[in-house]
Amino acid sequence: MPLKFERRSNKKWQLYAAPVFAVLMTVATGFALFWALGLEPMATLYQFLIAPLLTFQNVTELGVKGAPLALIATGLAIGFRANVWNIGAEGQLTLGAIAAGGVALAFWNESAWWILPLMIAASIVGGMVWASIPAFLKTRFGVNEILTSLMLTYVAMLILQMLVFGPWKDPDGFNYPQTRLFSEAELLPIIIEGTRLHIGAPVALFVALIAWFLMKRTVIGFQIAVVGDAPQAARFAGFNARQMTWLAFLIGGGAAGMAGAFEAAGPIGQLVPVLTPGYGFTAIIVAFLGRLNPLGIVVAALLMALTYIGGENAQITAGLPQPAVGVFQGLLLFYLLAADGLLQFRIRLVAPVTRSGAVS
Repeated sequence: MPLKFERRSNKKWQLYAAPVFAVLMTVATGFALFWALGLEPMATLYQFLIAPLLTFQNVTELGVKGAPLALIATGLAIGFRANVWNIGAEGQLTLGAIAAGGVALAFWNESAWWILPLMIAASIVGGMVWASIPAFLKTRFGVNEILTSLMLTYVAMLILQMLVFGPWKDPDGFNYPQTRLFSEAELLPIIIEGTRLHIGAPVALFVALIAWFLMKRTVIGFQIAVVGDAPQAARFAGFNARQMTWLAFLIGGGAAGMAGAFEAAGPIGQLVPVLTPGYGFTAIIVAFLGRLNPLGIVVAALLMALTYIGGENAQITAGLPQPAVGVFQGLLLFYLLAADGLLQFRIRLVAPVTRSGAVS
């Protein structure tokens, strides 16, 4: 029998209950997954979700890993609200890190105060430049931004590898593919001594607050929401969809580029062939888990950071395979999208109609 999708009228509490449902279903499925892998499910879930919160060092690591996720997801959420699907944040992060690293290497071993701000500015510009390519192709030729932004990610990764294997390789690095370690003035200040928690964490929170104000309290935020939710009404009101597309890409690219600088000048301290475990892609999950709300995104980023820390912990203590961590994160997005779909549409079986018009 054919299926018919009927749109539902949702209550506001249901929209915020969907992420909770997704998290609970992910934990339940993770229990079954760990059992199927021959592990002790409760012990593995404990190491995955609870144990990382029991030490102060690991709690501060939530800020280290959550900051780039929150930054990227906040920028992407603005684009998603405008119905602009920037999937290439990982590439924009990479270009931002390359730009910041270029500045760091150009002024290597100098101690001027302005080097780090210049690195951050260069990273934002680098991310914006990379994001402007799919924006131009979208607005000028109507090319699908999902494909172009995604493919440019791999181009950016190849550029990074070319540099660290070639002209930017550390001459004193025993032939390892990496740049020189950044000097002291080129590293993000640590805000809690004895930990890796750097100034990027409060900056990410501040950016989320600015983004919240932009979306909720400004005309530009209203235009972004109308262009995404009601394109025909936006055209009737005279809102420029092309300008909104450019704005969404530039904000998303700039935020991702800044996250790249935070990684290069933060935990890593140099450029290496692989900068992140896929923060640019994981941030898509974070954006939707946070309901495209910058404040919700901060909470979602901390939750996703917990899965990274807990995944590493479970690999060491419980023997969890590394790919299972990615499966766990993917399940979270799957259940969130499924919950959203069932909230928006009611699925009903429809009896087929015969040629004579009678219902069979």
